[in-house]
Amino acid sequence: MIPHVDAGLERREAFAHLRILVIVPALNEAGAIAGVVADIRRAVPSAQILVVDDGSTDATSAVAAAAGARVARMPFNVGIGSAVQTGFRVAADEGFDVAIQVDGDGQHPADQVPLLLSAIIETGANYVIGSRFAGPREYRPSMARRGGIALFSRLVSFLARQRVTDTTSGFRAADRRTIRLFATHYPHDYPEVEAVILAKRNALRIVEIPVAMRQRETGRSSITPIRSLYYMAKVTLAVLVQFIGRNPTAEETE
Repeated sequence: MIPHVDAGLERREAFAHLRILVIVPALNEAGAIAGVVADIRRAVPSAQILVVDDGSTDATSAVAAAAGARVARMPFNVGIGSAVQTGFRVAADEGFDVAIQVDGDGQHPADQVPLLLSAIIETGANYVIGSRFAGPREYRPSMARRGGIALFSRLVSFLARQRVTDTTSGFRAADRRTIRLFATHYPHDYPEVEAVILAKRNALRIVEIPVAMRQRETGRSSITPIRSLYYMAKVTLAVLVQFIGRNPTAEETE
């Protein structure tokens, strides 16, 4: 059964006891970020929104701040993994109960953030992945992306001994235990796939729920068809190293 919380007052009451941080990594998303912040504010009014500007050369930081978000600006482009980990460090340091990761390009409809929160509350999951492929497949990635997603899904599902349909989704929710882990240890290059293995090796309960996603509103993806084969080989190797290597835990730094 898919967790669900009704709109309006009931939804707000369900999450009223939680301290929620929405982490929005963004690189040159000045054209989309104000709308993303406004949509999150409407969907989850009680949440704090942290836009992590990963060294943008446009007005992403200024636009995000004007829209009412907190902004952490990286001095240069550090990569998506480091940007997201910055958000987890803030969540850990300030004692947030749940951290939600939402991309800054407008792909993740904010009105579905409550679905991730509901899964944390109702299933007891530590880490929730919003999947484009767990339900009706309205999202249509390119052929190259489909190949990579299928490969990573099979590999991660085999290693984790749990079916994971959307290992590259950046639409996720983490509870306190996961926040502590990711604040100290988080993959830095193409992190979403490796993060699932890291979470599983730390005995975190992972749940996928179906969500709808839009195409990018502005900007462009960093994964081009030419880079797809390199990307797949690199991430496959990284996942295998993550699986067989020493397992880092949050307790090591507590």
